[in-house]
Amino acid sequence: MTLSLQQIIDGIQPLNRMAVENARARTAQLVMPPRALGRLHAIGEQLCGIQATLRPQVRGKAVLVMAGDHGIVAEGISAFPQAVTGAMIQTFLAGGAGINAMARQVGAQVWVADMGIIPDLDAASLKNGSRLLVRKVGPGTANFACGPAMAPEQAYKAILTGFELASSLISKGVDLLGTGDMGIGNTTPAAAIGAVITGKSIADMVGPGTGIDDAGILRKREAIRRGIDLNRPDPHDGLDVLAKVGGFEIGGIAGTLLAGAYHRKPVVVDGYISTAGALIAHRLAPAAADFMFAGHCSEEPGHRHMLAHLKLLPILDLGMRLGEGTGAALAMSVIEAAIRVMTEVMTFAEAGVPDKA
Repeated sequence: MTLSLQQIIDGIQPLNRMAVENARARTAQLVMPPRALGRLHAIGEQLCGIQATLRPQVRGKAVLVMAGDHGIVAEGISAFPQAVTGAMIQTFLAGGAGINAMARQVGAQVWVADMGIIPDLDAASLKNGSRLLVRKVGPGTANFACGPAMAPEQAYKAILTGFELASSLISKGVDLLGTGDMGIGNTTPAAAIGAVITGKSIADMVGPGTGIDDAGILRKREAIRRGIDLNRPDPHDGLDVLAKVGGFEIGGIAGTLLAGAYHRKPVVVDGYISTAGALIAHRLAPAAADFMFAGHCSEEPGHRHMLAHLKLLPILDLGMRLGEGTGAALAMSVIEAAIRVMTEVMTFAEAGVPDKA
């Protein structure tokens, strides 16, 4: 049965607070000084609340890379040509990109969804083409500096498509999802979404993206300003923000995060683009944030403002700015370590070690 967006939102409930409290009580008795492993304890306790158990587990891991092209590239806001989007998808499938290396390190699958790139890729003719999920909403978004990025029904479809793809992976045994992205120019819609929803200035949100120079940054800021002034997205309506200044892959990421919350599975949010999707998901269903982990903090300056708005603390802070899901994949190893702390470390009583006086 295909769910409507409203049915998905209505089905999202906060994590189990009693399970979190029970987890904290166990953490307090672990055979170590109080909370000696720092944030690993909080991560483990959140997982207990998500799965409503003192013994959380992760059986399968996957990173779902959403891809889309962007009409805003016409404003000269990217250092790379738009053809790179399609070429990188083929690199993902061949196993030679940054995300593939990180995913192999943590034992996660990599799936790529064509949410709306310009070229039509023939999955059957590509190496590992079965990993390409073609769900094209449109051949790239429109230039939002000149009008809405997409029609409202396209924004709706992008979110539902992300939800359905993530739900399918969950139904096949994936317990821990990571979000990823690919799309030349997509830091510009991400910055626009961030500025609209967080209320921060465009200057606060805009960074160099793929490496544009100072003149490019000024063009990027001006394109975003024109787009926001022209389209007037409603900051309280996630669907409206996505339609007016967003991207198809950002909608897919929002849908992935809603799927995690709906099915009560943790989702690791990657960097700047993924967090723009998290802002959309959170605006639609605030409780969805209970099921999110921020994989890392990007070098893009606006990312810290986005994370602060969502009240998410990054697990890693390594100066990364690649996207693709690389930060989400790396953080999975820390999340699994937190599970081991929760499930394998003994309490003082279990170990027969005297507690502190």
